[in-house]
Amino acid sequence: MNSLPLNHHIALSATLTPALRWDGITPIEQHRKACTNRLTRLLGLDTFTLCEPLFEITAEDELKGHRHIHFTLQTEEGYFTHCDLLLPKNQTGKLPLCATLQGHSKGAHISLGTPKYPGDEQLIAGGDRDFCIRAVAEGYAALAIEQRGFGQCGGTVHGPACERPAMTALLLGRTLIGERVWDVMRVLDAIEAHFSDLITLKGSVLMGNSGGGTATYYTACLEHRFDGFMPSCAVCTYHNSIVEIHHCTCNYVPGIARYFDMGDLAVMIAPKKLVVVCGKDDEIFPLPAVKQTFDIIKGLYEASGSPDNCALVIGHEGHRFYADAAWPVMKGLLSN
Repeated sequence: MNSLPLNHHIALSATLTPALRWDGITPIEQHRKACTNRLTRLLGLDTFTLCEPLFEITAEDELKGHRHIHFTLQTEEGYFTHCDLLLPKNQTGKLPLCATLQGHSKGAHISLGTPKYPGDEQLIAGGDRDFCIRAVAEGYAALAIEQRGFGQCGGTVHGPACERPAMTALLLGRTLIGERVWDVMRVLDAIEAHFSDLITLKGSVLMGNSGGGTATYYTACLEHRFDGFMPSCAVCTYHNSIVEIHHCTCNYVPGIARYFDMGDLAVMIAPKKLVVVCGKDDEIFPLPAVKQTFDIIKGLYEASGSPDNCALVIGHEGHRFYADAAWPVMKGLLSN
């Protein structure tokens, strides 16, 4: 006799067939539209309204030999996010944008490769998490966006603080992951409005690891101004990751498993370039379930007429980013 609700939920999850899994018959554009409408409501994005952005550059200096610009932006009435832009010191001409979303850490300073708190050095060095430094080296203008619940946007010196904002968002009919997606969209507006002389969205990429990879993947479904997306250590079946294994509350979207598994969402990403990155020994996003998810993604890309626009990169360790393996694949897809 089972008296444990979690075990009951795991059993229920194992029996679910998502209602919006593509049936192979419905025209793919019609299916994409139905999925977009449903996901928008599930994330609570129908509760958001545009506001005066109140953009402000708060610092300009040099960081690791690059030009560094810090700016704030009102993405909702009464809420501001923080962003850091890195540009080559002697930039000539426009550069494509690489926007980065740090995972569960002490903040976006990790993406900039600038330790602030004890343990930051090891976190950066041990997992290619200095996303912006590598992106500039790859020829991009690099942007670190602070996610809600992290760093300057609600985190603490001990790390992220997602639980309360994630749960209170649910009371308001929205989700924390939806709020993070919204912030990326509004920051992209600001890049277009204020940095068009330095940055182009042609060849642009959005990337992130872990929680940043999750936000990257959901953003990819609804924000199509980027040309490429590189979610890392985040794309997996719901059942084998956030159902069977403990995860932060910010990963959960009420009711989503009734309509989608994570692979099914890719119909909204195709034909954009998509590089799914994972670690062969990742204990919280298991490799067999990542491969199962990618099989669904690949099928949807084939149905969309773009079978060569997605790729799976499997790193040699665990839950971390793999810059040397992932970047050549992304740049190869973009060059095609």
